[in-house]
Amino acid sequence: MAAAKKIKLVQTGSPIKRQKIQRQTLAGLGLNKLNRTSELVDSPQVRGMIEKVKHLVEVIG
Repeated sequence: MAAAKKIKLVQTGSPIKRQKIQRQTLAGLGLNKLNRTSELVDSPQVRGMIEKVKHLVEVIG
């Protein structure tokens, strides 16, 4: 069985003065401070979350 593809995210923007749903989405992605990284399994659900906060995160791989 092949390993699932992973995505690495880095938080580049602050959640201060953002909508509550965007702050919650960052927390769901495992991010809560600037330059914090998180590695997640690539799935449609994760891609949708990234799309909601694309101005606050950077996808590395």
